[in-house]
Amino acid sequence: MSIAPLIEAETLPAPEVEPLPAWVIPSNKGFTAEDLDRLPGIPPHTELIDGTLVFVSPQTNFHMSMLFLLESGLRRTVPAVLRIKREMTVTLGKRQRPEPDIMVIHAEAVKGPRQTTYQPADVVLAVEVVSTESEIRDRQRKPELYAEAGIPHFWRVESTEDRPTVYVYELDPATRRYALMGIHHDRLKVALPFEIDIDLAEVDDI
Repeated sequence: MSIAPLIEAETLPAPEVEPLPAWVIPSNKGFTAEDLDRLPGIPPHTELIDGTLVFVSPQTNFHMSMLFLLESGLRRTVPAVLRIKREMTVTLGKRQRPEPDIMVIHAEAVKGPRQTTYQPADVVLAVEVVSTESEIRDRQRKPELYAEAGIPHFWRVESTEDRPTVYVYELDPATRRYALMGIHHDRLKVALPFEIDIDLAEVDDI
């Protein structure tokens, strides 16, 4: 009976493991607003809410179509002293740097092409199009933060049976809370922060 010779397996080098980026494991102090500009490899459109990094999930066709429709509608009638900005952050505090879907800001707040954020006093209107994964943030926490920071106008956009519904809020400066001023289904027509008239049904054509 013969015995087959033992063959030593070739020892392969262990695969190199890349170190985790610093933002994967936060310190016990959490992150600050300035960290969004310093952390290497951070995903685009990352927000900071209550010291925690919030990453953007893939967006639905409704979400992107509404952004296009609202941005286009706002640009049609925006006064020269204001600007429309999309998907940029506003620094509300040391540990608060959310990214509204759309903002209307004062023109003088635009400082140049390298600018990455705005201040609350720069913002006239913040708009959030609610996504399934961000319902609590868009309906509760972010409006609270915008109101506490003194942003005078806020819109929340919902999908109701695949049709847009826009909730329009105005800040009560005495309480620093938003008051609901109207609910719009087929047409968004308001006088503040400037004259705006948007046919919401056009979202089907985008």
